[in-house]
Amino acid sequence: QVQVVESGGGFVQAGGSLRLSCTVSGLTFDRHAMGWFRQAPDNERVRVGCTTFSGTVTIYDHSVDGRFTISRDNARNTLYLQMNSLKPEDTAMYYCATFRDVVYDSCIERNVEYWGQGTQVTVSS
Repeated sequence: QVQVVESGGGFVQAGGSLRLSCTVSGLTFDRHAMGWFRQAPDNERVRVGCTTFSGTVTIYDHSVDGRFTISRDNARNTLYLQMNSLKPEDTAMYYCATFRDVVYDSCIERNVEYWGQGTQVTVSS
């Protein structure tokens, strides 16, 4: 049984930082591309960014590029999302996602195989 568990969400003031973690069990972590998505209230879930199995290729949505960094530690089966210079519009539920293959194939929701339960990030102005 595959489990995807996010942690690290919370409240932060604008301009602050948070680091989210996502630990995966039940699959061979280093054979799967991974991604982060987020969903703000009354909005669709959208991608934050995705990374390949090795972490050597990563893409970001333009709204977070330069502020957020995705990394992975394959020895720990863990994906990270470092979020800096946070803005109120970053407030959302953040979801970790696994893809079927070593690459993410367009980093879109329909290609996700497993989802975590989400962790809430709230940025106050």
